[in-house]
Amino acid sequence: MDTKIEFVYLSEPDTIKLGIMDAPSWVDVCEEVFKLLAQGDYLMGGSNHNSHGMGIIFPKETPFPNMPVAGPDRRFFAMPAYLGGRFDVCGNKWYGSNAANTAKGLPRSILTVLINDKDTGAPLCHMSANLLSATRTGAIPGVAVRHLARKDSSEAAVVGCGPINKSCFRHLITQAPGLKKVLCYDIFIEKAQAFADWIKEEYNIAAEATTELTKALADADIITVAASRLKPLHIESSWLKKGALLMLTGPAKGDDALWTGSKIVYDNIKLHEAYVEEAYASGDVAGYYAGVIGGPIYTQIDAGKVAKLEDSTDIGNVILGNKPGRTSDDETIIFVACGMAVFDVACGFELYQRALKEGVGEKLLLWNEPYLK
Repeated sequence: MDTKIEFVYLSEPDTIKLGIMDAPSWVDVCEEVFKLLAQGDYLMGGSNHNSHGMGIIFPKETPFPNMPVAGPDRRFFAMPAYLGGRFDVCGNKWYGSNAANTAKGLPRSILTVLINDKDTGAPLCHMSANLLSATRTGAIPGVAVRHLARKDSSEAAVVGCGPINKSCFRHLITQAPGLKKVLCYDIFIEKAQAFADWIKEEYNIAAEATTELTKALADADIITVAASRLKPLHIESSWLKKGALLMLTGPAKGDDALWTGSKIVYDNIKLHEAYVEEAYASGDVAGYYAGVIGGPIYTQIDAGKVAKLEDSTDIGNVILGNKPGRTSDDETIIFVACGMAVFDVACGFELYQRALKEGVGEKLLLWNEPYLK
């Protein structure tokens, strides 16, 4: 019996060679995942099989000199999942995050993805995942635009001009061929201007920088929010154009009418139910809600102002035709995306399959024969 185990290692340049920056194809992959979510052909962590993941959050103080202490966005997180369909594998995204990294010339988070055989647990592929994670995060709003935006959408607003929103825009524009103008909002005008310049150069469409949120939102048919988690922005319902699609990839607060007067479409209702379950288990519901993208909506649900999660709509069921998506051009829709390990597994598996086909990456030996049998 052959007991040798090798796995493929993919560096970041390898993932680029394999097309991780090819926006349209990843929208298709993520759409496929949403269908599997709606059908229930997946598992994630926790006893409810829907947990975002398990993390290490450092204490504010410690008597141990080497133990890290809390800092802005300082944490480690493991995000395991099984995904069925044609993927049929297990995997895990693992990352460490620290806002102080940027002063060292490093990304805020440093990520890897491991894909494993579902039966033996053997590693199949271990890869650099910063670009993978940014791609799956950006492709998800691309799916939302495909299924929820007005077909005649001509203006977009980018709220938060960092690298994640650049990925969001790269993917959503593949689904909105009629876009003619983009307003780029950031609290730092230099970042907003750099984003606008990139759009003009890359896509040859009009783009304008602004530090006025109301100006950015006023005429936008499509709005992508990926602003800082450290200071969630506030959006008033009256600032939105009728029929706008507001996509929350990052947190945002709003007046009651923003939530009660819009159709809310979730990425996966089961995930949000798990967040609420975890919030109540934590003993600090308000504090937990404040740390997740859907928190303001859960607050409205608890107050009886917004439909319960079990009575709501997620995009997988819209794609499958089980629930209605947009029902009129005047309908304002809020799409809430919190990020799930199943998307990392799907994109990682796709890269692994491409690597096998194209001979990209390095084969690493786990063992020729296991020492322990």
